[in-house]
Amino acid sequence: MLAVIRYTVPESQSQDFVKQGHAILDLLATQPGYQRGRLARSVDEPNLWALVSEWEGAGFYRRALSAARMAMYPLMILMVNEPSAYEDVHVRDGA
Repeated sequence: MLAVIRYTVPESQSQDFVKQGHAILDLLATQPGYQRGRLARSVDEPNLWALVSEWEGAGFYRRALSAARMAMYPLMILMVNEPSAYEDVHVRDGA
């Protein structure tokens, strides 16, 4: 299961956002079902960021969000309001 939370971050806040993003990923990594995660920035729109993580299932992700809500709270104003959980339909690894 793939989780994508997008954020619109003013350039003046990007350094603090990166620090907070690292802390959130560190916290999520301690949760059951976590597989991997990354913080990414749009190449075309530098104010658009994504916190991307992979989970064993949606239940693990939802419970992890509950555990991380206090760490994520300061960034909520920057979140893009859209669904964040995606179920794998087809996965193909590189050659």
